[in-house]
Amino acid sequence: MADIKSLEHPTVKVPYEILNKKFRTAQKTLDREVSHVQQGVNELEKCLQEEDVKAIEISNLLGGMVDKLQVLKRKAEESISEELMATNVCKRRLDHLKEHATIVGSSSVSAGTLNNWRRKRLDRMVVEYFLRNGYYNSAIMLAERSDIKDFTNIDIFLNSREVERSLSNHETQKCLLWCHDNKSKLRKLKSSMEFNLRIQEFIELIRKDRRIDAIKHSRKHFPTFEEEHLPIIQRAMALLAFPVHVEIEPYASLFDLCRWRSLIEQFRQENYKLFQLSSQSVFTVTLQAGLSALKTHQCCSESSENKNPLCPVCNEDLNKLAENLPFSHCSQSRLYCHITGLPLNENNQPMMLPNGYIYGEQALAHMAKENDGHVICPKTKELFSYKTVEKVFIM
Repeated sequence: MADIKSLEHPTVKVPYEILNKKFRTAQKTLDREVSHVQQGVNELEKCLQEEDVKAIEISNLLGGMVDKLQVLKRKAEESISEELMATNVCKRRLDHLKEHATIVGSSSVSAGTLNNWRRKRLDRMVVEYFLRNGYYNSAIMLAERSDIKDFTNIDIFLNSREVERSLSNHETQKCLLWCHDNKSKLRKLKSSMEFNLRIQEFIELIRKDRRIDAIKHSRKHFPTFEEEHLPIIQRAMALLAFPVHVEIEPYASLFDLCRWRSLIEQFRQENYKLFQLSSQSVFTVTLQAGLSALKTHQCCSESSENKNPLCPVCNEDLNKLAENLPFSHCSQSRLYCHITGLPLNENNQPMMLPNGYIYGEQALAHMAKENDGHVICPKTKELFSYKTVEKVFIM
């Protein structure tokens, strides 16, 4: 279960966070509607206490009460329906993870069933990797083909895509709405997302030479952030005194359009924190851990002769990915045949040629069979009789 606990945290945590958010939203909605109903009850009681009350007034108040109760009922049903949907997602994912424990703990289940479950897990990792890197169509196609859509967070990334698109079009409304919807959570995370958006709106107004509107914007929004971000606000307000094409730093960098890309990246990271997702995908972390566990100094050798053809890290493309990763910690050395890449053990004894090079018995026997009892050293190209080959014993 160790791999499940380390790799599947986002699988369960994300739908739980969604359920938690829906519960809090429903609670606020119902509290608001209940207060409306209570207000109607108070008005009705006050009306009944009057001496000259008319039937039409009571009828109107009762009609208003019925309307408010119907609204309360409708919103309660909608909230319960949304919470049940989120709960079912959590349940399906938990059942999927429990399936792994059942497979591992049962002796009657075939290895093919376990491999099928692992294949689904790999597909889920790849889907998440695609979503994080913007390959939305590929992610959806893979999820549908593997029948794992319920186990992925596609909806979250599709919603964030709309916000990222609006930011790339130099629009802030969708991102500000996202900030408003998640205001309490972002406050706990001490997020500066909304402040940076307001600063950017201020800069864009100056860029369009609407300086009076920029001043009105600053008076409306900046006092909220004055305590924490006063130096940045002062720097931004100084832009009112400069032309758009100013070359003096730090004011020139404030007009740089690259700030929009920074906002997109900040939104992406804040969105990950909101649902307790790591900054890197599970696929990336797992791949790096696997490459690091297999990486040896031999894998980084410039000579292709020293590399194992069966080693993933020795592969040209994967070797580039493993370049900056740490080497594996090997408490015991492992010997492999340079010709076949197979381990040297009791089933494939290490054999030494007269020139001192050592290869696996299986490779040399196969070579001797094809060359009339002779073997050729792959490194020096020398020819030797197979009878001159000696067995090597390693203590």
